[in-house]
Amino acid sequence: MSEAVSLSALRPLRLDVVSVQSQVVYGRVGNNVAVPTLEALAFSVAAVPTVVFSNTPHYPTMHGGALPIEWFDGYLQDLSARGALCALRAVLVGYLGNPRQADALARWARARLTQRADLRIVIDPVMGDYDHGIYVDPCLVDAYRRDLLPLADGLTPNGFELAHLTGRTVNDIESVVIAARTLLTGRTQWVAVTSAAPDTWARDEMQVVLVTRTQAEVIVHPRIEVTPKGTGDLFCATLIGHWLNGADLSEATTQACRHVVRALRHTQQAQCAELLLPMADSHKDRRTTARESVSKFTYRIFPCKQPLPI
Repeated sequence: MSEAVSLSALRPLRLDVVSVQSQVVYGRVGNNVAVPTLEALAFSVAAVPTVVFSNTPHYPTMHGGALPIEWFDGYLQDLSARGALCALRAVLVGYLGNPRQADALARWARARLTQRADLRIVIDPVMGDYDHGIYVDPCLVDAYRRDLLPLADGLTPNGFELAHLTGRTVNDIESVVIAARTLLTGRTQWVAVTSAAPDTWARDEMQVVLVTRTQAEVIVHPRIEVTPKGTGDLFCATLIGHWLNGADLSEATTQACRHVVRALRHTQQAQCAELLLPMADSHKDRRTTARESVSKFTYRIFPCKQPLPI
């Protein structure tokens, strides 16, 4: 039997999630975080790199760069050609290398939506933060707005990115909610804003604001005094995983907050320069999570005054 015939007689690997974001040789960001997180939640994941770096840019040396567009587009097209996407449930989009990747990804995602209307697309519009400003090609801001945001079911920007996507000031919870609601158009049903309104944080706390078409929820979680890269990537992957596994958005967002806090505690205790992922099945970790869910996480839910039309 020839190789071609033998391959055609076999079933392709069925993928649950395609994760499109950065990859590093050393470190825990992008797909280096998203893939193990989703696999720990029992999903089959394809990692499509947008850039490949030796490490993140805050080290003294770094090598690598964005994947050639012919390669990047080819990766996406070949996933389709292999027949691996017949059961695809979600596409996760993170760090992009340039606007051309955004355009190619949008065309590919639109084609997938014509085949699977129930496909969930979640975009973490990685552009920058309050500490470093914009650290991607500035043209990507417009590319996100024009090409990718209209395809998203959900978005996970940080407060800085929300301000740049919407052109609005987001200094307090009310302004965060108002800005996030301007993104709830078309397919987009929710926005989870991380590091939201830092000027309003209580001591040793941070906030995530989850905004849907009917309400907003503020999730307050502990602030851990350690700052490894990749926490946003971990948050988004964990949220998607729990959402796909049947949790509602509020619970999935809360679980993501808990998991990030656990990872940060683990990283802090180990005094590690890179983000350490907690052991998901550890009995000790489960007890720590249970304690934090009771004593450290508080909620404030309020309805949106004028629900958006569906």
